[in-house]
Amino acid sequence: MSLKSKLDAGEFAILAEIEPPKGVDVTGMVKNATNVKGQVDAFVIPEMSNAVMRMSSLGGAMILQSKGMETVMQVCCRDRNRLALQADILAAYACGIKNIMAVSGEDPSFGDHHQARAVYGIQLTELLEAIQMLHAGRDMAGIDLNGAPEFEVGSTVNAGLKGEALEIELEEMNKKIEAGTRFFITPPLFDIESIKSFIKIVDYEKTKIIPTVLLLKSAGMARYMARNVEHIHLPDDLITRIQKSPDKTRECVSIAKEMIGTLKKEGFSGVLISTIGWEHRLPEIIGSKEVSG
Repeated sequence: MSLKSKLDAGEFAILAEIEPPKGVDVTGMVKNATNVKGQVDAFVIPEMSNAVMRMSSLGGAMILQSKGMETVMQVCCRDRNRLALQADILAAYACGIKNIMAVSGEDPSFGDHHQARAVYGIQLTELLEAIQMLHAGRDMAGIDLNGAPEFEVGSTVNAGLKGEALEIELEEMNKKIEAGTRFFITPPLFDIESIKSFIKIVDYEKTKIIPTVLLLKSAGMARYMARNVEHIHLPDDLITRIQKSPDKTRECVSIAKEMIGTLKKEGFSGVLISTIGWEHRLPEIIGSKEVSG
């Protein structure tokens, strides 16, 4: 069943993030995806996340599509002007990619090429509107296309905001919905209580909300995120649980599995599993019937 069909049917979708390589050897990427083929509904291919230079999302998605795996290609405002963005989107559809996720992208100062200049020729909502124009058979200049794409379109929403910041985020979310966005990916979520304000306002049975489940790698990583990453709440007892465990890696995997189960019971549309380079751990995270069923 395709990602679109699952979302349309209200079934719980399992997405997994697979980073393209920093180089041309795609062996590891293909192996890690193949290991969970059939258990993952679609693989999200980031577009140089954290502004670190890697193979493009288009290239990575094309490779996995050629192996019979459904993908979600990220398109990023940071790196390309409106010409290049439209060209990549058309190429993606012609190569069999049916899902697309529009993101703003982190500033190059976060990455490994500090001399790079961000483009941001169009903003995120404009990119989503451009995708809808392509769906309608015209480019951003109003010129007719020879064949139009039809994507399942996603974007991002920060469900962890509070107060006025949350109100502004919800306004932006509604603009994205008006621009054709069907599903929304949240930042990493470790505690349902931390997004109760969001849940009370958003009817996430109608709006397809897909939280990110991040695989922690250590208690140190958890402490760092708790202290330094805004709008992400990591409970103290979770950090203590990792610290006290004799097998910290296994405990981190268990925490991710439990979070997926919780989100499924809460009625969310699915999850995006992010392992930040530990894609070989995906079979352990989604191997149970409770998670993948």
